[in-house]
Amino acid sequence: MKNIAYYCQRLAELNVSNSRKRGNAQYKPILLLSVIDLIARGIITTNEIPVSDELIQTFERYWNVIGSPSYKGGLHYPFLHLQNEGFWYLKFKPKFNGLQPKTINKLKEAVEYAYLENELFNFLQDEFCRKELIDALVTAFFSDNENDIEAILQINQTFQDDAVEIEKLIETGNLETNPRWSLKRAVIRNAFFRKAIVHVYNYRCAFCGLKVTKKVNQNIVDGAHIKPFSQFYDNKIRNGIALCKNHHWAFDRGWFAVDEQYKIIVSNDLEEASPHTKPMKDFHGETILLPNTEQHFPELEALHWHRQNIFQA
Repeated sequence: MKNIAYYCQRLAELNVSNSRKRGNAQYKPILLLSVIDLIARGIITTNEIPVSDELIQTFERYWNVIGSPSYKGGLHYPFLHLQNEGFWYLKFKPKFNGLQPKTINKLKEAVEYAYLENELFNFLQDEFCRKELIDALVTAFFSDNENDIEAILQINQTFQDDAVEIEKLIETGNLETNPRWSLKRAVIRNAFFRKAIVHVYNYRCAFCGLKVTKKVNQNIVDGAHIKPFSQFYDNKIRNGIALCKNHHWAFDRGWFAVDEQYKIIVSNDLEEASPHTKPMKDFHGETILLPNTEQHFPELEALHWHRQNIFQA
């Protein structure tokens, strides 16, 4: 039985063209991110992935933001070559002549649809598993060297600018306002937010300093929103803070907050039993771990909003 860890490893080890001058040709990961996007949004509902207008447009949108300018984008490149990865298959049309399609129109003429291994397609129906698989792709193809991190920060900002434009369209009535649909659109953008946040905090929890990582995409720290994305659609770096799983949960429920001097305020009615770790209440008054660069510090206005609206004093 192939589990989620198996597929995370497979996605992290995609065979992509690479050169020292041009970098990675990210056709395959961008196609997979595009497919996952359409699954999350309910556009792809069965294990048949046609060369649809929605897929073409989604691929082009992500290519324009994520793709390397050293390469020419085109859905027809990876659609065929993903067959070599062992989990992507093609259903060809009867008249397919066996020649590699050189354009999207030729691809449409050659292929009925692509389909995934059933186990992988089933994992992609689950929100948590989708997040794991997206993070595997983002982590593998945007490494921790400084050039790539700067690229990730720029990608995150570009996605944020895109979100602002979407909100303007919603306000003017030129775009549907279903919040669930908007959240599903954000699954890829949020992966770059998480990657950027945990990096600027050096993969440590800002509350307790914990750092535990595992190969591929797994670490114990999350990129948490200070003001909820579901309300503010704000993926700016300064609306983020790196927190371990426990303290992310506690922060979202208002069990602690951070003041204007970046000091921790812990709710005064917690009852704790922590025989092997430092209790939360003992962190009261300590300064959170901050990024090395001041421009990435949590925004004071966002922390104030959290204290006023989420914190349970």
